[in-house]
Amino acid sequence: MLRPPAWPSARALSHWLWYGRSVRAQLLIVFILIDVIAGLIAGVVTILQARTSTRIEIAASMELAELLVSEAVGLMQQEVPAEKFLFDLTSRLRLVRHVRIGVKDAQGSALTVPPSVGNADATRGERAPGWFAALIAAPIASRDVPVVVNGARIGSVEIVAEPRDEIAEVWGNTVALGAVAVIVNIAVIAILYFLFGRVLDPLTGVARGLADLEQRNYRVRLPRPRAQELAAITDRFNALAQALDAARSENEKLNHRLITAQDDERRRTALELHDEVGPSLFGLKANAGSIATAAAELPEQVARKMTARVRDMLAIIEHLQSINRSMLNRLRPMALGHVPLHDILAELVRERARQLPEIEFAFSAHKLMRGYGDSVDLTVYRCVQESLTNVVRHAQAKHVGVELGEAASEENGNGERELALTVRDDGRGIDPAAPPGFGLRGMQERVQGLGGRYKVETASGRGTCIRIVIPLRDGGT
Repeated sequence: MLRPPAWPSARALSHWLWYGRSVRAQLLIVFILIDVIAGLIAGVVTILQARTSTRIEIAASMELAELLVSEAVGLMQQEVPAEKFLFDLTSRLRLVRHVRIGVKDAQGSALTVPPSVGNADATRGERAPGWFAALIAAPIASRDVPVVVNGARIGSVEIVAEPRDEIAEVWGNTVALGAVAVIVNIAVIAILYFLFGRVLDPLTGVARGLADLEQRNYRVRLPRPRAQELAAITDRFNALAQALDAARSENEKLNHRLITAQDDERRRTALELHDEVGPSLFGLKANAGSIATAAAELPEQVARKMTARVRDMLAIIEHLQSINRSMLNRLRPMALGHVPLHDILAELVRERARQLPEIEFAFSAHKLMRGYGDSVDLTVYRCVQESLTNVVRHAQAKHVGVELGEAASEENGNGERELALTVRDDGRGIDPAAPPGFGLRGMQERVQGLGGRYKVETASGRGTCIRIVIPLRDGGT
């Protein structure tokens, strides 16, 4: 069974007609509605005034025609045939406007009047539309004026109201005024459209500025418009952007200090593990070896037990040494700061390639300095390390590429240098619905803590690309 089409709800219709439109369109709609209402009111007033004036004009024309008939009869008191007198009377009254005059003889029969002597204006009302004439037309009135010559009635004159010529004049004036009003209103709407655009353009700028703030571009500033209210909004926006920029700069400094403090603590911990724990474990291993040598001089049964215990101790010591080396590498690669960054990263990629020969690894670097400071170098190293680990664990990729380079900043355009890292693979990608893991969040926090930008580009089945940009405000070392 076919269902009837669903009509849009009142809320949806109002949203489409009003709320879904721009402020400029809403202002123009309000102006046009006011203009239409004003036009309707003006039309009603015009019709009422025209109706009143037409009735007054017709009544005056009737009075004038009756007076002219009386005067003409008084002036034409002479011995002339009645028929000629009546025709002469008709010719005298032919120029009276807004009335139709008919002459009758004494028996009440209408006399035939040549077209040239009729009311010349009688047909002009045909130009007005019927509905307009119906609104304006006054009630049809007629009067019979007897024609008495030398005391004898020789006929009569019938005066009938004829408002068509007056209605035609009113219609012509109304059309002319309406045309002028339409042209003027179109010009006014065009001017208002332009002016509203100029006045509301700062609001469009504010919308664009808010979009920039949403993208964390806090350096955006809006020009100050001349309108006082819009200037106040723009000033508040610029103050907000400046405050956010200052807060971001302060956060970057605090994050940089935090990362630096963390790196310093890791470095101290790594040095203690290397200088204290490492030698202690080596000493335990050497003592265990000497115990094994001394146990060889004991009786066989005792020597066998001692050798077994020493072997267990050596296994535990080697396990502790392995854990110590792993912790040292996680805290801070010992070569960092002593070996060029390029060589450390190249060795990291080669190590992954040796571990996973089925995956093709590629590493390229250009315009790199020896190092950029502990924080930057360690951040780049950790990002490459974590990215390669994620590729190995989750991507199921066949090719992995690591690119690192130094270039001038494209975002700021102020000549500052930045370090750009890209890790790209052709694996299965990351599910957009999956929450980011600790590794990705850790990389993002470290990069943002240095004032950098972190972006993951991925699509299901199309691989993953991690782009990291770190500004080198201190010039690198």
